[in-house]
Amino acid sequence: MPPPLAPGEIMRRLGALYGEPTWTPHGDAVAELVLTVLSQNTADTNSGRAFTQLLRRYPTWAAIAEAPPDEVVATIQPGGLAAQKAPRIQAILRAVEERSPGWDLEFLRDMPLEDARAWLRALPGVGPKTAACVLLFALGLPAMPVDTHVQRVSRRLALIPERLDAARAHDALEALVDPAAYYRFHMLLIKHGRRTCIARRPACERCPLAPECPRVGLAAP
Repeated sequence: MPPPLAPGEIMRRLGALYGEPTWTPHGDAVAELVLTVLSQNTADTNSGRAFTQLLRRYPTWAAIAEAPPDEVVATIQPGGLAAQKAPRIQAILRAVEERSPGWDLEFLRDMPLEDARAWLRALPGVGPKTAACVLLFALGLPAMPVDTHVQRVSRRLALIPERLDAARAHDALEALVDPAAYYRFHMLLIKHGRRTCIARRPACERCPLAPECPRVGLAAP
C-alpha cells in the first residue's frame, strides 16, 4: 500500500480539478452560528433559503430568540429538521445575548484561539464543527471545520484513522494541515466529497487521487 498523500499534494491535484477556492470572510459571527445550524443535514440551497426567510421575518437576533418556537419552526421549514433546529438556534441566541450583550462577537478575534473555541463550544448545542465554522469563516481564525465530506474523504485517503470520531478528527486534521491552508483544504475536500468521492459508488475512475488512494473502489482499508 502506498503511503498517504501529503495534504499539500492533495490540495494541488484537487485545485487543478475544481479550481482554487477564494476566501471571502462572512463577517458576522452570530449569523455564521445560525447559518451553520441551519446547514446541518441539508443542502446549501435549502439552508440558505431558510436563513433568508428567518432574516426577512425577524428584524433582530433578539426577535428570533424571543419569538414563539412554533413560529420559528414554520419560518425555517425549508431548511429541514426545523423542529430540532429552531429551539437550538433560539437557545444559542439567548446564550449569546446573556454572555455578550449587543450581539458583537468580534472580541473573539483577540482571544487566544483555544479560548475563543472554548467560548463558542460553551454555547448550547455548539459542537466542534460549528465552532470551527465561526472561527474560520466569520472571524478569519485558523480552525478546521470537518463535515461529513471532509471526514469521509480524509478517512479514505488514510489521513485519519477509519474509526476516529468527528470531534477528534478536527484535532487530527488541524495538526496535519498547515493552518494557513485550512480554508483551502476544507473547501477542496468538500467539493471532492460532493462531486467525486461520494458516499456510495465514488467515481474513482475520474479521481486525480486514485493512484495513491488506499480505498480506491472502496477496497477494504
